Amino acid sequence: MTSKKTNPPLHYETRGEGYPLIVLHALATDHRSMMAWVEPLFERRPGWKRIYVDIPAHGRSTVEPWMKTSDDLLAVLLDGLRTILRENERFALMGMSFGGYLAQGIWRAEHRRADGLSLLAPALHRKTRTLPERSVPVRDEALLAELEPEVRAAFETLATVQSRAIWELFREEWQPGRLLADRAFLSSDWRTQGYHFQCDPIPEDSRFPQPTLFLLGRQDAICGYRDHLAVLESFPRATFAVLDSAGHLLQIEQRKLVQHHVSLWLDAVEREKLAVADV
Repeated sequence: MTSKKTNPPLHYETRGEGYPLIVLHALATDHRSMMAWVEPLFERRPGWKRIYVDIPAHGRSTVEPWMKTSDDLLAVLLDGLRTILRENERFALMGMSFGGYLAQGIWRAEHRRADGLSLLAPALHRKTRTLPERSVPVRDEALLAELEPEVRAAFETLATVQSRAIWELFREEWQPGRLLADRAFLSSDWRTQGYHFQCDPIPEDSRFPQPTLFLLGRQDAICGYRDHLAVLESFPRATFAVLDSAGHLLQIEQRKLVQHHVSLWLDAVEREKLAVADV
């Protein structure tokens, strides 16, 4: 007798009221890593409801034993969105790193009612990645010597600019979520056997005409930037920006530039949803 698959509850936090923006964070942290820099964009931009989701196995969103693959995580996210959003309610979508990969899966499933997609340093449906040579232009040895070994290893892996100012943002925004991540799941066979979807969410023949933003770090040695150019033709209204002096933590290392580009994308989404409403 097989046990029934039950979806665990999806934790999320909302800010504001109005048009929904779904926000997905990166691997091994939680929604606070996105909320910290996204929320200031809405201080003078009313009419948006920001929905910050803890993806399964992160923050306060758990996993069940039957969940073994990213397709399983995506199924839970899609089921959760059916509860968060009203039936046929339109929305915009943002995701970073692995959260950007999951966002691509949501986009493929729900793009007919989505008005825009923003991806920061996203993982792609690639078994191998074309990565730049590892570069660390700023490295504060005294700071690194102060850190606990496990935290230091994470910071050194993720940060290209290893300064005290970047560390303080990492400690405030990224580290709290790291303490809640489900390490057993993240280190399980999922990582080697279940990370990639069964099907590419952005197949070569796909065309998504909504406003899209790809923000990539020129020094990102985790997800890179070159492979992303291969999906350019699938997004005829996409902006691709490769930011210098930015690795995988581009929203920390180049915050003002990231916020500038995201603000322009939000402007485009606002125009898009108005155009849809007039049809």
